[in-house]
This record gives sequence, C-alpha cells and structure tokens, in this order.
Amino acid sequence: MKLSARDANKYFAKPDPSRTGLLIYGPDAMRVSLKRQEVITALIGPEGEEEMRLSRIPAGNLRKEPSLLLDATKEISFFPGPRVAFVEDATDTAAPAILAALEDWAPGDAQIVVTAGQLKATSKVRKAFEGHSNAYAVGIYNDPPTREEIEAELARSGLREVERDAMTDLSNLARELDPGDFRQTLEKLALYKLNDAAPVTSEDIVNCAPTSTEAALDDVLNIVAEGRAAELGPVLRKLQSQGITPVTLCIGATRHFRALYTAASDPGGASAGIARMRPPIFGPRRDRMLRQAQGWGAAKLEQALTILTDTDLMLRSAGQTAPAMALVERMFLRLAMLSRR
Repeated sequence: MKLSARDANKYFAKPDPSRTGLLIYGPDAMRVSLKRQEVITALIGPEGEEEMRLSRIPAGNLRKEPSLLLDATKEISFFPGPRVAFVEDATDTAAPAILAALEDWAPGDAQIVVTAGQLKATSKVRKAFEGHSNAYAVGIYNDPPTREEIEAELARSGLREVERDAMTDLSNLARELDPGDFRQTLEKLALYKLNDAAPVTSEDIVNCAPTSTEAALDDVLNIVAEGRAAELGPVLRKLQSQGITPVTLCIGATRHFRALYTAASDPGGASAGIARMRPPIFGPRRDRMLRQAQGWGAAKLEQALTILTDTDLMLRSAGQTAPAMALVERMFLRLAMLSRR
C-alpha cells in the first residue's frame, strides 16, 4: 500500500509493529536515512540494536545469499520485543530475496524495512510493497519539512515553547539547509536551551544556525549602511590584517546593498521584500537590514549600487595603479556620507 506524505509522517512517529514491512525510497539519501532512523527507533526503541533486535543487511549481500533476509525475519532474539530486518540501498537486483521474504512473512516475524534510492513505478521492489496488503511504500522527495514536522522535531527535543517569529525563522532555515544540517541545528538549539524555560526566540535561532562564511564582513557593511563613517578605518584595518581582499569587500558590499535595494523597491514594502529574501534573513539581522532599507530608500540605493559597480570595475581594470584597499575605503566613505544626506 502507498502512504501519502501526511500519513507517512504520522506512521514514522508511531509505526504499527504488526505490519509486514515498509519501503522508504527517494532521490535524497539523507532524507531517506533520517526517516528510516526515526521509524526503526520507534519500532524497537533506543536499545533495540544493542539487544540484537535489529538485523542490518546491505542489499548487495542478498545477491550472493538470497536467504539472508528471510533468515533474519525468522530469527529469535534473546530479548523480548519487536524486531526489524533492515535492508539498505536496495535495487531490483535484490528483488527476488525481498519478494520471497515478504511472501513467507508470518505474524511474530521481524518487520522488514527496506531503503532505496529513486525507484521507477515499474520497479519490482516498489510494486511488491505497493501491492502488498500488509506493507507500506513511502516516497521521500526533496520537499522542505512542513511546520508540523518542525514542531514535532522540536517537541522530541523538549522545545515546546517557540515564539512566532522564531518558528518562521526555522521554517525559512529548513528550506535552505539540507536535512542533516537542519537536524543538527535543532539538536544544537535543544542543547543551547537546556534548563532554560523561556520560549525560543529569533536571537536563539541566530546563535545556533550555521554561520555564513561572509559573517566577518557584517561589521563593516553595517557601519557603511548606517553612515558611521568615523568607525570605518579601524574595522577595515582589522579585516585587511585577516586577509580579506579589497575585491571580496566590494563583492560583499554589492550583495548587501543589492539586498537592501530589493527590499526597498518591493511593491509590498521593505518588510515584505526582506521576508522574500533567499537565503532567508532572520532575527536581529533581519530587523537591522529592514531599518537600513527603509532609511536609504530605493533612489539612494540606486546611487549606491552605481558607486559600487564603478569601483568594482576600477579594481578589475588592468590599468589601475592606485592602491586597491584605498579605493575601497574611499568608496565606503562616500557611501557612509550618502546615507546621511
């Protein structure tokens, strides 16, 4: 039988131990693996593998010894409780062994859990599970986790109080990160909030989210965008000593001001423009960029982008003789002064 995405998420959290088996397939191996871990843990518990109630069988081994899976379903553990016979990375070459195990399965046998990559509708393995009256087949695709899935994951980590803005930030983050990185971010957030009864805030998300490789530029970009020209020199010297090149500074500034212009020129207002940014901008950084976009306005931001483009062309010009960092510093000073007009 097929399971819809909505029913599948409920089943993964609370699987039926009396079922013959479950096939989980999809193009993203990480997403398939996470769902497989969830359902097996729900079936046999966190101690199931230590109690030898989980048999792992690489699908490639079934070509040499087709009886491995059937034997694993019939084995009796020294410990009581449900058992699982898990076949990993199955293809149609393992179909004869899998189909034989499904046919010979009887109540009390280990449940058969099979994972696979993308399977066509004509796949023998997929057709066997979809056509079985007591087994399920679930396709896992590259859709970001739903709000319901995120809330369930947070609850499992003990995080039940989440502010509305923080949940929006998590939803945006889930669209940008791969499933493994997003799961690690939630685990980090749970540790970060350990013994803290206060609701999860956007600031907590910022502190736990993976940091951008361009985070070192934030200080100088905010100084320029907020017109704090007097603070520019020391920060530029610090970045230069860290090996940040003038071209990198110019590229980072262009990206920042382009984002501000996109927000400021949005028909729904700067707030709507910031909300549509990809990758998402959240927490205090979102609020700060919103203030910057509203303070500059679209007209002045067009002027800023012209200045940035001209400087970028000068830096890349073969005939340029002026010190590159001096050109960038002059550009930043012009932008900082422009913001205060």
